[in-house]
Amino acid sequence: MTGVTLRIGELSRRSGVTPRALRYYEEQGLLRPERRPSGYREYGEDDVRTVRNVRTLLAAGLGTATIAEVLPCTAEADGLLLPGCAPLAEEVLRERDRIRSTIGELASALELLEELIDRSELESPDGTRTHPALPG
Repeated sequence: MTGVTLRIGELSRRSGVTPRALRYYEEQGLLRPERRPSGYREYGEDDVRTVRNVRTLLAAGLGTATIAEVLPCTAEADGLLLPGCAPLAEEVLRERDRIRSTIGELASALELLEELIDRSELESPDGTRTHPALPG
């Protein structure tokens, strides 16, 4: 490993991910830290970006097995799908379409809730009726 090395606590601080989660990512093959003779893990600057990418992909609904396949296909600096990773492109496109569909469903639900709130009065805990947009 060249350049700056980070221990698990520093990677945790910089990435916003707990050491426990980082160890889990390692178990899942998402991170591959070097090990010192003392057993300490050492990470590099690129691992900070990798952890952020993992978090983003997890938030998008991808499982760790899929993420483990996708991560090696991303270019170092820009996260673009590299040539030779075309089989993964279909899965990534399916996930994108699933996310878009979910966003559409959530937007419709939000619109309905906002409409219901606008049309109704809500009862306060003290029993008085108030409109949610107005101070009670």
